[in-house]
Amino acid sequence: MNNWRSHFVFDRSQQNGIFVLVTLIVILQAVYFFYPFSSENPPNPEEEIIANQLQETIDSLKQDAVELDSLSVKSFNPNYISDYKGYMLGMSIAEIDRLHEHREQDHWVNSAEEFQEVTGISDSLLKILSPSFKFPDFRGKTFSENRASKKAFSAPLSKADLNSATAEELQQVNGIGEKLSARIVNYRNSLGGFRAGVQLKDVYGLSPEVVERVLQRFEVPKMAVEKWNLNEVSIIQLTELPFFNYEQARAVVKYREEVGEIKSMEELQQIKNFPFEKLDRIALYLTIDQEN
Repeated sequence: MNNWRSHFVFDRSQQNGIFVLVTLIVILQAVYFFYPFSSENPPNPEEEIIANQLQETIDSLKQDAVELDSLSVKSFNPNYISDYKGYMLGMSIAEIDRLHEHREQDHWVNSAEEFQEVTGISDSLLKILSPSFKFPDFRGKTFSENRASKKAFSAPLSKADLNSATAEELQQVNGIGEKLSARIVNYRNSLGGFRAGVQLKDVYGLSPEVVERVLQRFEVPKMAVEKWNLNEVSIIQLTELPFFNYEQARAVVKYREEVGEIKSMEELQQIKNFPFEKLDRIALYLTIDQEN
């Protein structure tokens, strides 16, 4: 019991030390609870510089956008807005599609108000674009003049030559952008010119719907072209045609030698790996003149 009590018996200096320690603890606790420490880190000079530069860039872009909105757009008929042109004018994909659906039904837009009603563009965008809209002049004329003008406007346009169409002209077709128009031109050049519109099927990325729209505006004029007799053509000549490599050309000549004479194009499906699904395009270069 005496040993236990000895732990709580202190001399004068020890008592003073304990008192000072307790006082210090109380002071530190008070400072912790009542002093408004800041949780924020001191500012980093490099971060401030980057933030200022970023803000300057944002302000510059905003200024460029304001200046771009103020630029005048060359006059155009909004009935012929392509995907690419619509995007450059600031229209959304849905707004462009609504215009194209309206046109596919053979309907025309004849005023800025009707354009907004069909597409659903905002008032602010309409305010920018409408000064550049150019519509046929149906107003201010007599009834008979109006009817004649509308009839001429709605009449089918003459088709342009597909073999002389530029990439920019092809981009006016809904569904054709820069890449597809370049592919069409490059493929046309590799063929030495299209012999028929059906050859558009072989342009990578062109869907049947887009091909149909191209052929509504462009055509390949009929002209006399030389076709090789399938019963006389050589292997080397065949390799110069689309869809024929050396092995395919050799297989055709070998089959001809085995049967003696090819009597119809349909026989070619007997040849292994022959691209029979492209026969309509192959027939643009080959013919069958049977020997007597």
